[in-house]
Amino acid sequence: MSNPSNSALYVKSIPKAFRILEAFRDGDTFLGLTDLVQITGMDKSSVQRFAYTLRHMGYLEQDPATRRYSIGRRVLDLSFTFLSSHSLIARATPALVDLRQAVQERVDMSIPDGTWVLYVVRMQAKREHYSAALVGRRIPMFCTAGGRAMLAAMPEEVARRLVEQSDRQQHTAYTLTDVDSIMAEVALTRERGYAIQSSEWRAGELAAAVAITNKQGEPVAAIHVAVSTSDWTPADMEARIVPLLTTTGASISGR
Repeated sequence: MSNPSNSALYVKSIPKAFRILEAFRDGDTFLGLTDLVQITGMDKSSVQRFAYTLRHMGYLEQDPATRRYSIGRRVLDLSFTFLSSHSLIARATPALVDLRQAVQERVDMSIPDGTWVLYVVRMQAKREHYSAALVGRRIPMFCTAGGRAMLAAMPEEVARRLVEQSDRQQHTAYTLTDVDSIMAEVALTRERGYAIQSSEWRAGELAAAVAITNKQGEPVAAIHVAVSTSDWTPADMEARIVPLLTTTGASISGR
């Protein structure tokens, strides 16, 4: 495949602007010019010009005292447009509300994004960590229930390639990072029709997930229920939650 940056249609300044915005992705709320230079690898003059422009467009905000930057509220306009115009999210949400009421635990929906899954619906059931309530969270596909549910709905060679390309970091003491071990879990998920994952992404969290597929049988999303390992065992979850989860998934997929 040819490199798109070599095309005459490619505007080279646009990726630079987005490198500034994406510098905040790893959780740093406030960044100064020096921080942005180090993270983006761009020279200080370019960073200064892009940051100035983005601030005046509303996509960055600047603390008047420290002069450090943060993501601007105008970004939320784009998030709202994406979520409100996404037909699958609109179709799935009523079913997810019913599932949340039935299980009395957190219900989420994610969509695939390369080797990651991206949360687009999050419905809390209890007081949890603040980030557990926010859409837009990006987490690895290889070690999560939603990710494995979607991998299991892909052809074997495609799923393996995505796992191999993943940044397989050890997030907890239980995270599987070996490709063959992960693919064995994907195969088990494919066999039983749902994924179960315990403490691989977040210690103390047990999650079950099923893939949402399109008419071609391709995974376009996953829905998952997350519980505490102090309240639930995998066996209890499979007996009491998975049947409701799989029924909801089938209804959203149109099966």
